[in-house]
Amino acid sequence: QVQLVESGGGLVQTGGSLRLSCAASGRTFSYYRMGWFRQAPGKERDFVATISGSGSSKYYADSVKGRFTISRDSAKNTVYLQMNSLKPEDTAVYYCAARHGLHSQSPSEYNYWGQGTQVTVSS
Repeated sequence: QVQLVESGGGLVQTGGSLRLSCAASGRTFSYYRMGWFRQAPGKERDFVATISGSGSSKYYADSVKGRFTISRDSAKNTVYLQMNSLKPEDTAVYYCAARHGLHSQSPSEYNYWGQGTQVTVSS
């Protein structure tokens, strides 16, 4: 199994940047596809980005494409989400998730989740 712990959230002004980190534990971390999801108050949990176990395949939601970058460092067992040009609409709790399988945008298909980290973008 995999345990995930997110960090790096906080308060930032519109146009600013944040880098979220997801520290993972597990012998076979590199075999898992990792994903970032976010959930704003009163809304469902939405897909943000995913990255394959090798790091060679990445997918992004249209709303963040060109602004966010997902990456992973196998040596550190860590997945990152670099968020640039942040907008108030990006305000949400961001969750890291892991799935043993192919790409999926559905939260229900991810097996392991972190506790979430709050990202707030002020205008």
